[in-house]
Amino acid sequence: MMGFTQRRTAFRALLLGTGCVHPASVFDPVSVRIAEELGFACAILAGSTASLAVLGAPDIVVLTLSEFADLIGRITRAASVPLLVDADHGYGNAHNVMRTVVELERAGVAAMTIEDTELPTGFGASGPRLTSRAEGLGKIRAALAARTDRELVIIGRTSAFNIAGADEAVARAALYTEAGVDALFFTGVRDLAQIRAIRAVSDLPIMLGGSTLTDYGAMAELGVRVALKGHQPISAAFQAVYDTMLALRDGTALPKLADSKLTARLTRAAEYEAATTAFLTPSGAATTPDRMIIPPA
Repeated sequence: MMGFTQRRTAFRALLLGTGCVHPASVFDPVSVRIAEELGFACAILAGSTASLAVLGAPDIVVLTLSEFADLIGRITRAASVPLLVDADHGYGNAHNVMRTVVELERAGVAAMTIEDTELPTGFGASGPRLTSRAEGLGKIRAALAARTDRELVIIGRTSAFNIAGADEAVARAALYTEAGVDALFFTGVRDLAQIRAIRAVSDLPIMLGGSTLTDYGAMAELGVRVALKGHQPISAAFQAVYDTMLALRDGTALPKLADSKLTARLTRAAEYEAATTAFLTPSGAATTPDRMIIPPA
C-alpha cells in the first residue's frame, strides 16, 4: 500500500507526462478498489458524488467539510490509487480554504481543486456567479500556503468559460498560474482554440471537466493531462440497487449480481483470513501477514 506522499508523487508524474488520462469516478471503498483493480491511473471524488453518497442530496453544497473529509479517509484507506477531489469553493472564505487543505491533506488526497464560483447559491441569484478575481486569487494563495506536504497538488479551478466568457477564463488562468498553482481546471471548454488561448498565458498542466471535446490526442498535445468523462458509476450503482430491490419485491428474475469471487477480492477477504491465522489462532502467533488490511498513512 503506497503512502500518501507516494500517491501525490504518482499524480504529479501524470501531470508531467505526455498523455491525457481519465480518472475513475469513485464514491466509496469498494468503488475505489474496483478502479484500482481495473488499472486506472487515478480516481476522482466529485463534490456532487460525495453529496449523493453521504446525504442522498443534490449538488447544492449542503455537504460539510467534515463529512467530505470522512468519506475521503474511507476511500484513501481502501486502495492506493491516487485520489483527486473536487473541494468546491473550499467551504467558505480563504480561512476556510486553509482549513480544507489541512483536513483533506490529512485524509490522504493526492490532489484537490479549489474553484472561484460563489457557493452555495445566494438568495435571489438567477444562476452561478464568479467570485471577484481578487477573492479567487486569495483563496488560491491561501490553499498553497496551507499545505505541509509539498507533493500535494493544488489545482486552480474556474467556471469562467461558462459564466463570463473566454477572456475572463484566460485572465484568471494567468492570475492563478502566477500565484503558483500546480495545474488549472476548466469547465465548459468547447473547442481547441480555447485551450490554445489558455496556453498563451500558462504552461501549466490542464484539467477539463464538462467538455464536449473528444480528440484526446490533440488535447494531450496542448497540455491537457486530465479529462473527466462524468460520474456514471454512482448512477449505475443506484440503478442496480433499484432493479434488484424491485425484482425482490415483485418476485421476478434478479439482475446480474457480483459473484463470490469478485466480492472476496473487493473486500480483501484473503487478508482478513491471513490475519485470523496470524492473530486469532495459537499456532499462528509468530506469523505476520505480508500485507495489512488497514495500513498506516
